[in-house]
Amino acid sequence: QVQLVESGGGLVQPGGSLRLSCAASGRTFSRYNMAWFRQAPGKEREFVARISASGMATYYAGSVKGRFTISRDDAKNTVYLQMNSLKFDDTANYFCAADVNFSGSIYYTETYDSWGQGTQVTVSS
Repeated sequence: QVQLVESGGGLVQPGGSLRLSCAASGRTFSRYNMAWFRQAPGKEREFVARISASGMATYYAGSVKGRFTISRDDAKNTVYLQMNSLKFDDTANYFCAADVNFSGSIYYTETYDSWGQGTQVTVSS
């Protein structure tokens, strides 16, 4: 449905910050709800944050609320995840996802129609 490419991951110390970007190649990006998920080694992919197509509604996992901020720039076909006060437990591969059909729970991977290949975030001292 839409092609997504994440970037901005890397190695950061605890307490540091990173901003992830997800660039979309679709022509109707502004119509999609967008989300970030993450997956650590040996664990299932988990919901991190979501932003509505309008940009007016955002949702966060309890583990990141108050530290992460999701935003979008429709003029650039890009969604961002600003990550502050990073912790060891934030280490994971981070994936961008697009919800084209507006169906299902925002917390489930099955809801989303398109995924990027991920960008690695490693928090280490």
